[in-house]
Amino acid sequence: MNRDKKFYWDLFSATFQLSMFTLGGGFVIVPLMRKKFMEEKHWIDEDEMMDLTAIAQSAPGSMAVNASILVGYRLAGIMGVFVTVLGTVLPPLIILTIISMFYAAFKSNTYVAMAMKGMQACVAAIIIDVVITMGKGVLAPKKWLPYVILIGSFLAVFFFDVNVFIVILVCGAIGVIDTVYGERLRKLKLSRLKQTRSTRQRDRDGGL
Repeated sequence: MNRDKKFYWDLFSATFQLSMFTLGGGFVIVPLMRKKFMEEKHWIDEDEMMDLTAIAQSAPGSMAVNASILVGYRLAGIMGVFVTVLGTVLPPLIILTIISMFYAAFKSNTYVAMAMKGMQACVAAIIIDVVITMGKGVLAPKKWLPYVILIGSFLAVFFFDVNVFIVILVCGAIGVIDTVYGERLRKLKLSRLKQTRSTRQRDRDGGL
């Protein structure tokens, strides 16, 4: 990827636009990042998008800023981090500065209150879209473990009010254990297959 001035400008403008229109924070930025960075720019793929989302959510701080740091570093190292963070922070800084100057008028304005209600409904719809889109990617492989993790995580957070950070750490540990176990099982099967082939070859040589 050619990281010239045009690339850095594209990176800055992309994160600036995302931050400008991300109302509601949190997971609202995920589908916008997916559309911009994955579908339009083709800078990252589906697996990277899901990994970045998980890391950004589990790390302390704003998810939008965390995600911009990860994407920036993935695409252009430290300079990419500087560009994406700047593009992410500037829109809310400008907007909140303006709002703070006219806070009293905004607070008591009926139309502003109605607009905020409409935005809340829109944010809820966007989050549902995120859940469905990411859920398809997680549950695509025909394995039972992702289903167990998905349902267990939901129950832990929704019904038992377990801290999200703890849930993510536990799920990550389960994923590591499953990967290590699967790799060992694959190597064991491969070793047995080689032994079987070797035995058959010796039998053939002995028969000759």
